[in-house]
Amino acid sequence: MGMFEKISVTDIRTHSARKHRLRVTTDYEGVPPTVGMSVADFLNGLPKVLKAGDLLAVARSIVRARQRQKPVIVMLGGHIVKTGCSPILIDLAAQGFLTHFASNGAAAIHDTELARFGQTSENVAAQLADGSFGMAADTASLVNEAPKRANRNDEGFGEAMGALLLEEQCPHKTLIGRCYQLKIPYTLHVAIGTDIVHQHPSADGAAIGEATLRDFRIFSASVSKLGGGGVVLNLGSAVVMPEVFLKALSVTRNLGHEVNNFVTANFDMIQHYRPLLNVVQRPVLTGGTGYGITGHHEIMIPLLAAAIVELAHGSMNEAKKG
Repeated sequence: MGMFEKISVTDIRTHSARKHRLRVTTDYEGVPPTVGMSVADFLNGLPKVLKAGDLLAVARSIVRARQRQKPVIVMLGGHIVKTGCSPILIDLAAQGFLTHFASNGAAAIHDTELARFGQTSENVAAQLADGSFGMAADTASLVNEAPKRANRNDEGFGEAMGALLLEEQCPHKTLIGRCYQLKIPYTLHVAIGTDIVHQHPSADGAAIGEATLRDFRIFSASVSKLGGGGVVLNLGSAVVMPEVFLKALSVTRNLGHEVNNFVTANFDMIQHYRPLLNVVQRPVLTGGTGYGITGHHEIMIPLLAAAIVELAHGSMNEAKKG
């Protein structure tokens, strides 16, 4: 006989699982893949729960936003470009699904190097030891010329970069240059001192500051139109773009724009503090839905793109349900 009292379960009340409404049904279960199945069949076969369901919900929101002629804003960190996702985003933009790109300076630098040289991403540890990290003069020359040109011509920072990249007739794809061709805003939101081009004598702090402030106002104009079904995607920016978005949202609401009832989603390998608060949670407190989807960009962005394309063309069950 133990010395401690045990609770008696003799009078426990029970019920029937058959009659009790439960949260998961067999309708939610996934379908095993088969050889040669279509992308639509694969996506339709995903389990209809948790993040698989959220991924399709975000894709559906993007398709509906464009059907209603509402903006779909994509905010980027540099890692998106480094993981090879630019061609996928370029294609979505060309098809009319994405209406505004906004990034930190790192994304623009990687895009510029890939477009001009076909390679990017230094060996930081090795090059930091001898002070050669970030000292590529040909990279800095174009990136630091863009804000000067922008201010001379009253252009956006990203707009000027797109024009310069096209004028150079780069041998490889450029997200910024393609946005310029498509007349889609690509705004650059630069914190001075964070980018390798700021290490160079050609960096002009006044020019950079003026150009990036102009882009903040261009970005805010797009944010002002989000209400009633627009979408904001934050792809891999842990600090800069979530902070910029929150300030732009405050500006537009202060000016009387009804920026409510829209969708936000944060895609990243880790759900960081600022994206969760400034993208997923706070902006939609007055109406809307926020999603946080965790995974590697080189997997999640192609999956999202595939879902958008299939839904838009009516290839998936979700599109038929309305």
